[in-house]
Amino acid sequence: MGSTSDKASGIGNEAMGKIKQGVGAAVGSDKLRAEGAGQEIKGHAQQAVGNAKEGIKNAADKVADAVNKKL
Repeated sequence: MGSTSDKASGIGNEAMGKIKQGVGAAVGSDKLRAEGAGQEIKGHAQQAVGNAKEGIKNAADKVADAVNKKL
């Protein structure tokens, strides 16, 4: 996955996790709240991966630009 799709998946998982937690709290389901918390954490991790990929790409682009200027 690219950085954008990682970030989008992360946002989706984070949102669904929050929804599951809310529904779990409303119906008194500890299992659903736990699933929601796990999915929210997964979303945070996916966004972090997307940010890392974007940072690496930006750094590589800067290095390539610097090399091309010297040629």
